[in-house]
Amino acid sequence: MNKQLIQSVHIDWDKIDGGSYLRDIEALQGVMDIAFRYPVTFFAGENGSGKSTLLEAIAVACGFNPEGGTRNYNFSTYDSHSDLHQALRLSKGYRQIRWGYFLRAESFYNVATKEEEYSRGPGGRPQHFHEKSHGESFLALAQQQFRGGGLCLLDEPEAALSPQRQLTLFMEIVRCAREGAQFIIVTHSPILLAMPQAQILTFDDGQIHPCSYEETGSFEVIEMMINHRDQMLHWLMK
Repeated sequence: MNKQLIQSVHIDWDKIDGGSYLRDIEALQGVMDIAFRYPVTFFAGENGSGKSTLLEAIAVACGFNPEGGTRNYNFSTYDSHSDLHQALRLSKGYRQIRWGYFLRAESFYNVATKEEEYSRGPGGRPQHFHEKSHGESFLALAQQQFRGGGLCLLDEPEAALSPQRQLTLFMEIVRCAREGAQFIIVTHSPILLAMPQAQILTFDDGQIHPCSYEETGSFEVIEMMINHRDQMLHWLMK
Protein backbone atom coordinates (compact mmCIF):
# COMPACT_ATOMS: atom_id res chain seq x y z
CA MET A 1 0.00 0.00 0.00
CA ASN A 2 1.33 3.42 -1.00
CA LYS A 3 1.39 5.55 2.15
CA GLN A 4 3.11 8.60 0.65
CA LEU A 5 1.69 12.11 0.97
CA ILE A 6 2.20 12.63 -2.77
CA GLN A 7 1.76 9.34 -4.60
CA SER A 8 2.18 10.53 -8.17
CA VAL A 9 2.35 13.52 -10.49
CA HIS A 10 0.54 13.74 -13.81
CA ILE A 11 1.67 16.17 -16.53
CA ASP A 12 -1.06 17.51 -18.82
CA TRP A 13 0.92 18.58 -21.89
CA ASP A 14 -2.15 20.22 -23.41
CA LYS A 15 -1.72 22.97 -20.80
CA ILE A 16 1.85 23.72 -21.89
CA ASP A 17 2.37 26.16 -24.74
CA GLY A 18 3.62 24.62 -27.96
CA GLY A 19 6.62 26.92 -28.04
CA SER A 20 7.57 26.46 -24.38
CA TYR A 21 11.14 25.47 -23.56
CA LEU A 22 9.63 22.82 -21.29
CA ARG A 23 8.91 20.73 -24.39
CA ASP A 24 12.63 20.73 -25.19
CA ILE A 25 13.68 19.12 -21.91
CA GLU A 26 14.57 15.61 -23.02
CA ALA A 27 13.92 13.93 -19.67
CA LEU A 28 10.35 15.29 -19.58
CA GLN A 29 9.40 14.73 -23.20
CA GLY A 30 6.36 12.51 -23.40
CA VAL A 31 6.32 11.82 -19.65
CA MET A 32 2.75 11.68 -18.38
CA ASP A 33 2.98 10.17 -14.89
CA ILE A 34 5.69 9.95 -12.23
CA ALA A 35 5.04 7.70 -9.23
CA PHE A 36 6.47 8.13 -5.74
CA ARG A 37 6.43 4.83 -3.83
CA TYR A 38 9.06 5.43 -1.16
CA PRO A 39 9.47 7.93 1.69
CA VAL A 40 12.59 9.31 -0.03
CA THR A 41 12.86 9.95 -3.76
CA PHE A 42 15.99 11.38 -5.36
CA PHE A 43 16.12 13.23 -8.68
CA ALA A 44 19.59 12.57 -10.14
CA GLY A 45 21.21 13.67 -13.38
CA GLU A 46 23.35 16.26 -15.10
CA ASN A 47 23.02 20.00 -14.74
CA GLY A 48 20.25 21.35 -16.94
CA SER A 49 18.45 18.02 -17.25
CA GLY A 50 15.20 19.34 -15.72
CA LYS A 51 15.45 18.09 -12.13
CA SER A 52 15.02 21.43 -10.38
CA THR A 53 12.39 22.54 -12.89
CA LEU A 54 10.20 19.58 -11.98
CA LEU A 55 10.84 19.86 -8.24
CA GLU A 56 9.98 23.57 -8.31
CA ALA A 57 6.75 22.85 -10.21
CA ILE A 58 5.77 20.20 -7.64
CA ALA A 59 6.50 22.66 -4.83
CA VAL A 60 4.38 25.44 -6.36
CA ALA A 61 1.56 22.98 -7.13
CA CYS A 62 1.65 22.01 -3.42
CA GLY A 63 1.27 25.64 -2.40
CA PHE A 64 4.87 26.47 -1.52
CA ASN A 65 6.53 29.78 -2.28
CA PRO A 66 8.67 29.36 -5.45
CA GLU A 67 11.79 30.65 -3.68
CA GLY A 68 11.35 28.33 -0.72
CA GLY A 69 10.05 28.22 2.82
CA THR A 70 6.82 26.88 4.27
CA ARG A 71 3.43 27.14 2.61
CA ASN A 72 2.84 30.25 4.74
CA TYR A 73 5.67 32.15 3.06
CA ASN A 74 4.66 34.75 0.52
CA PHE A 75 7.52 36.79 -0.94
CA SER A 76 9.34 37.16 -4.22
CA THR A 77 12.73 38.68 -4.98
CA TYR A 78 12.94 37.37 -8.55
CA ASP A 79 10.16 35.60 -10.45
CA SER A 80 11.94 32.87 -12.40
CA HIS A 81 9.79 29.76 -12.02
CA SER A 82 8.27 28.07 -15.06
CA ASP A 83 4.62 27.45 -15.88
CA LEU A 84 5.01 23.69 -15.45
CA HIS A 85 3.10 23.74 -12.14
CA GLN A 86 -0.05 24.77 -14.03
CA ALA A 87 0.10 21.50 -15.98
CA LEU A 88 0.63 19.27 -12.95
CA ARG A 89 -2.03 17.22 -11.21
CA LEU A 90 -0.97 15.73 -7.91
CA SER A 91 -2.35 12.43 -6.67
CA LYS A 92 -2.26 12.64 -2.89
CA GLY A 93 -2.53 9.85 -0.34
CA TYR A 94 -5.02 9.45 2.46
CA ARG A 95 -2.80 11.40 4.87
CA GLN A 96 -3.20 15.17 4.84
CA ILE A 97 -0.11 17.34 4.27
CA ARG A 98 -0.15 19.17 7.60
CA TRP A 99 3.18 20.92 7.20
CA GLY A 100 6.11 21.03 4.85
CA TYR A 101 9.16 22.90 3.64
CA PHE A 102 10.71 23.74 0.29
CA LEU A 103 14.45 24.22 0.71
CA ARG A 104 16.62 25.23 -2.22
CA ALA A 105 20.29 26.14 -2.27
CA GLU A 106 20.13 28.97 -4.81
CA SER A 107 17.63 31.11 -2.89
CA PHE A 108 18.59 30.12 0.64
CA TYR A 109 19.89 33.59 1.53
CA ASN A 110 16.49 35.15 0.78
CA VAL A 111 14.64 32.46 2.73
CA ALA A 112 16.99 32.81 5.71
CA THR A 113 16.33 36.56 5.70
CA LYS A 114 12.58 35.98 5.73
CA GLU A 115 12.94 33.32 8.42
CA GLU A 116 14.55 35.92 10.68
CA GLU A 117 11.92 38.53 9.88
CA TYR A 118 9.06 36.14 10.61
CA SER A 119 10.70 34.85 13.80
CA ARG A 120 10.68 38.35 15.29
CA GLY A 121 6.88 38.27 15.43
CA PRO A 122 4.80 37.27 18.46
CA GLY A 123 6.00 33.98 19.89
CA GLY A 124 8.91 33.78 17.46
CA ARG A 125 12.47 32.77 18.29
CA PRO A 126 15.05 34.53 16.07
CA GLN A 127 17.62 32.05 14.78
CA HIS A 128 20.23 34.57 13.54
CA PHE A 129 20.99 32.51 10.45
CA HIS A 130 23.13 35.25 8.91
CA GLU A 131 25.45 35.15 11.90
CA LYS A 132 26.36 31.55 11.08
CA SER A 133 28.32 30.19 8.13
CA HIS A 134 26.31 29.23 5.06
CA GLY A 135 26.58 25.53 5.85
CA GLU A 136 25.80 25.94 9.55
CA SER A 137 22.72 28.06 8.91
CA PHE A 138 21.51 25.73 6.13
CA LEU A 139 21.77 22.69 8.39
CA ALA A 140 20.27 24.55 11.37
CA LEU A 141 17.24 25.52 9.33
CA ALA A 142 16.83 21.93 8.11
CA GLN A 143 17.04 20.54 11.64
CA GLN A 144 14.55 23.15 12.81
CA GLN A 145 12.01 22.56 10.04
CA PHE A 146 12.19 18.82 9.34
CA ARG A 147 9.78 16.66 11.32
CA GLY A 148 7.86 13.45 10.98
CA GLY A 149 4.67 13.36 8.94
CA GLY A 150 5.52 16.31 6.69
CA LEU A 151 6.55 16.94 3.10
CA CYS A 152 10.10 18.15 2.42
CA LEU A 153 11.21 19.23 -1.05
CA LEU A 154 14.97 19.83 -1.21
CA ASP A 155 16.92 21.27 -4.13
CA GLU A 156 20.63 20.42 -3.95
CA PRO A 157 20.85 20.58 -0.14
CA GLU A 158 24.46 19.39 -0.27
CA ALA A 159 25.62 22.61 -1.95
CA ALA A 160 26.41 24.33 1.36
CA LEU A 161 27.51 21.27 3.33
CA SER A 162 30.83 19.54 3.93
CA PRO A 163 30.89 15.74 3.57
CA GLN A 164 30.63 15.45 7.36
CA ARG A 165 27.59 17.73 7.47
CA GLN A 166 26.04 15.82 4.58
CA LEU A 167 26.17 12.77 6.85
CA THR A 168 24.34 14.78 9.52
CA LEU A 169 21.69 15.72 6.96
CA PHE A 170 21.53 12.07 5.87
CA MET A 171 20.66 11.05 9.43
CA GLU A 172 18.04 13.82 9.76
CA ILE A 173 16.31 12.65 6.58
CA VAL A 174 16.33 9.00 7.70
CA ARG A 175 14.95 9.95 11.13
CA CYS A 176 12.08 12.01 9.71
CA ALA A 177 11.28 9.46 6.99
CA ARG A 178 10.93 6.80 9.67
CA GLU A 179 8.47 9.11 11.42
CA GLY A 180 6.27 9.38 8.34
CA ALA A 181 7.77 12.30 6.41
CA GLN A 182 8.15 12.25 2.63
CA PHE A 183 11.19 13.72 0.88
CA ILE A 184 11.72 14.55 -2.79
CA ILE A 185 15.33 15.64 -3.26
CA VAL A 186 17.36 16.96 -6.19
CA THR A 187 20.98 16.05 -5.51
CA HIS A 188 24.41 15.29 -6.95
CA SER A 189 25.68 14.01 -3.61
CA PRO A 190 26.95 10.39 -3.67
CA ILE A 191 26.56 10.46 0.12
CA LEU A 192 22.84 11.24 0.07
CA LEU A 193 22.18 9.02 -2.95
CA ALA A 194 23.56 6.05 -1.00
CA MET A 195 20.51 6.10 1.29
CA PRO A 196 19.00 2.59 1.41
CA GLN A 197 15.34 1.99 0.60
CA ALA A 198 15.15 5.21 -1.41
CA GLN A 199 13.95 5.65 -4.97
CA ILE A 200 16.38 7.17 -7.47
CA LEU A 201 14.96 8.67 -10.65
CA THR A 202 17.57 9.72 -13.18
CA PHE A 203 17.02 12.48 -15.72
CA ASP A 204 19.92 11.26 -17.88
CA ASP A 205 19.77 9.07 -20.99
CA GLY A 206 16.28 9.96 -22.21
CA GLN A 207 13.06 10.04 -20.24
CA ILE A 208 12.98 10.01 -16.45
CA HIS A 209 13.48 6.45 -15.24
CA PRO A 210 14.54 4.54 -12.10
CA CYS A 211 18.18 3.63 -11.67
CA SER A 212 20.42 2.05 -9.07
CA TYR A 213 22.93 3.93 -6.94
CA GLU A 214 25.83 2.51 -8.93
CA GLU A 215 24.26 3.74 -12.19
CA THR A 216 24.15 7.40 -11.15
CA GLY A 217 26.70 9.73 -12.71
CA SER A 218 27.65 10.97 -9.23
CA PHE A 219 28.70 7.51 -8.11
CA GLU A 220 30.50 6.68 -11.35
CA VAL A 221 32.63 9.84 -11.29
CA ILE A 222 33.54 9.56 -7.60
CA GLU A 223 34.29 5.85 -7.96
CA MET A 224 36.62 6.53 -10.89
CA MET A 225 38.34 9.38 -9.03
CA ILE A 226 38.93 7.29 -5.92
CA ASN A 227 39.87 3.98 -7.51
CA HIS A 228 41.57 5.25 -10.67
CA ARG A 229 42.90 8.62 -9.59
CA ASP A 230 46.16 8.54 -11.56
CA GLN A 231 44.40 7.67 -14.80
CA MET A 232 41.74 10.31 -14.21
CA LEU A 233 44.29 13.02 -13.45
CA HIS A 234 46.33 12.08 -16.50
CA TRP A 235 43.22 12.34 -18.68
CA LEU A 236 42.10 15.62 -17.11
CA MET A 237 45.50 17.33 -17.30
CA LYS A 238 46.87 16.08 -20.60
